[in-house]
Amino acid sequence: MARELTYIAALNEALHQSFAADPSVIMVGENIRGVKRSETAGLDGAFGADRVIDMPISEPAFTGFATGAALSGGRPIVEFQVSSLIFVAFDQLVNQAAKLPLMLGGQRHLPVTYLIMGAGAGGGRAGQHSDNPYPFLMHAGIKTVIPSTPKDAKGLMIAAIREDDPVALFAPAGLLRREGEVPEEPYATPLGEGVVRRAGDQITVVASGNLVRKAIEVAETVAADGISVEVWDPVSLLPLDKAGLAETVAKTGRLVVFDDSNRTCGFAAEVSSLVAERCFHDLKAPIKRITRADVTTPFSNPIEYASLPGRERLEAAVRALLA
Repeated sequence: MARELTYIAALNEALHQSFAADPSVIMVGENIRGVKRSETAGLDGAFGADRVIDMPISEPAFTGFATGAALSGGRPIVEFQVSSLIFVAFDQLVNQAAKLPLMLGGQRHLPVTYLIMGAGAGGGRAGQHSDNPYPFLMHAGIKTVIPSTPKDAKGLMIAAIREDDPVALFAPAGLLRREGEVPEEPYATPLGEGVVRRAGDQITVVASGNLVRKAIEVAETVAADGISVEVWDPVSLLPLDKAGLAETVAKTGRLVVFDDSNRTCGFAAEVSSLVAERCFHDLKAPIKRITRADVTTPFSNPIEYASLPGRERLEAAVRALLA
């Protein structure tokens, strides 16, 4: 029987194996020593306080520290406990880390990994703890990945640490306890390669992170009525597998983008425009987007649910495309 791990345990194993393989790997963040956080459990005991460094509550300070460490030959990992905390460190992320390799004329690489835990709404966490701000980092040119399975969580974490450019890995709050098969040996999941999670031939649903499972559930529901849905997971949002996206749209001729970022200037808008520009002659129907509403996430669970992309809205969009 294949071995199974939770998503968060897969991240932990990726960190342990990366630390063991490369002494230049270090990690900074808040409360990352000991067993306070499952994804970093045991790291300080195995590799010491010089490599697993608890920092004061100042995201700009330790994000800037990591940039300097990367320029000096290290491979730092920066953990953000909540996705909204990247806003506090935005100058260091966007104005420094994203720009310095070019501004230094390619004389230095900047191999920093940003691990963003608990991304997205988690049920009543309100406005400042429920964002999913990956489009901000994509706009800045930071490579961005969202694993949707424990296997990809491990593989993309290892791949991100090995990259010579800054990479942001978003770990969705809704997936951290999900279990799945994970190989024991170290492996890297390539950036820029999308995956067909469920094959179909009438409609393509592009979904990432915790929305992949919901998209598959909707696909299985409508299959009872003879509707064939293909679920395509980009895995890596930047770089994006544009060839894979074009291939699935050419196959089905219809597209729904199911995305957990805001509608305005969100990832769904980018995917929609790419398909409209490159695959216009393959389309049999207008593109549909199911996204977050352009509002601050409310504290109320029912109102939060209504503001987020859900199964009901996706199913309605799928059925409408074939009506």
